Amino acid sequence: MERIKAAEIAEATGGEIIWGNPEAEVTGISIDSRTIEEGMAFFALKGERADGHDFLEDAIEAGCAALVVERDDNLPSNTACTSTAPLIKVKDTERALQDLASYYLSLFNLRKIAITGSTGKTTTKEMLFHILSEKYKTVCNQGNYNNLIGLPLSVFQVDSSTEAAVFEMGMDRLGEIHRLAEIVRPQVAVITNIGISHLEKLESQENILKAKMEICDFMGENDTLVINGDDPMLSRLQTGGVYNVFKVGTKANEELRISNLKDLGDRGIEFHLHSKEKSEKYRIGIPGLHNSMNAALAVAAGLSVGVDMEQAASGLAKVAAADKRLNILQIRGIKIIDDSYNASPDSMKAALDVLASVKGNRKIAILGDMFELGKDEEKYHRQIGKYASQKGINVVLSVGKNAEHISFAAKEGGIQAFHFDNKDMLKSVLSQWIRKGDVILIKGSRGMAMDEIVKHLEETKE
Repeated sequence: MERIKAAEIAEATGGEIIWGNPEAEVTGISIDSRTIEEGMAFFALKGERADGHDFLEDAIEAGCAALVVERDDNLPSNTACTSTAPLIKVKDTERALQDLASYYLSLFNLRKIAITGSTGKTTTKEMLFHILSEKYKTVCNQGNYNNLIGLPLSVFQVDSSTEAAVFEMGMDRLGEIHRLAEIVRPQVAVITNIGISHLEKLESQENILKAKMEICDFMGENDTLVINGDDPMLSRLQTGGVYNVFKVGTKANEELRISNLKDLGDRGIEFHLHSKEKSEKYRIGIPGLHNSMNAALAVAAGLSVGVDMEQAASGLAKVAAADKRLNILQIRGIKIIDDSYNASPDSMKAALDVLASVKGNRKIAILGDMFELGKDEEKYHRQIGKYASQKGINVVLSVGKNAEHISFAAKEGGIQAFHFDNKDMLKSVLSQWIRKGDVILIKGSRGMAMDEIVKHLEETKE
């Protein structure tokens, strides 16, 4: 982060400096008093479990350069704060963090790309980061820092040397991506697909599409929206916007066409991409044919900001599976496909495709509940069990509440399936199911914490 003054923070956030030196310089931002380093400004956010205002003294003792608060009770005494560490009062500290991120980003002339979608957005972000890094000094938000707090914090990675920035945007309700887009003001936006995640709150795919399209709310005639032309909702899209639309897919009329897909199992995939000008062969080390679309979307975004197809191929070759996303582990003669980060019906099917393609003796799917699917959650869980039987999976072990319907449907499809009410019950018998040479997929919604199963297998002795 480049240095900014306390007076700039106050002006950007509509705040008032209660005490301290307005010329004090800030070199970092934190919302956790335990991570404060000298020179950082501490934003006292009010969360579900903790209120940052209760940790102001800790932030001061850690050497913070400024405090941003919204409450004027329980403030540290003036004498507790050094003369160069100002206290800035704002109406809403979370909103102030977002406003400061927006202001800070506006100080730089750089290529800004935003990515959203029901599935695949993190993988596409990582791919695009590697593609852009072939030509530009690039930053992107880390891990799941894609919400109204995480994305603003990610913005402060940008400094005067940054040439491109990639920001993943998540949401679970209308209006969230609008606000994130207002902060970033992307020149290129990518929508990976429109699935059925968040149906519980948004109620229909049409509302999910509407929420995702908010990514374009601040785009102009020189900006570009990159979309998945194979997605049923996006392929029919009538934007009404002034920006350009760049479609990617397998159809002959797409601006970037995918062809010659080859599944290499756990070694990844190969495919060709064809633009109007040329064709290029690509290989990535991440398994799953569905990742050809994520890669193509990333290439299209790269082309939109001046990266050529050869540079994109070089960048994609360096991509590795993100943590807990189709990450293949070798443990004591078995292969574990760790896709425990999250789950939706579409991503469950894609993961089962990968399980079916990886070489091994038996294919075992350990599947947990999928959340936020609304009134049809039973139907969607049953679809996964049926799909597993169609893909030739040998055994399904389900865990949770609604995942029981996965096992029911899998049994109806003619394969072995067993359900467990909780993970402890599953772990207690898991060793009885696994043999050397097996390939095991582990997946479920984030709230199911299916990574605990991965950890259990890693720690289990023969």
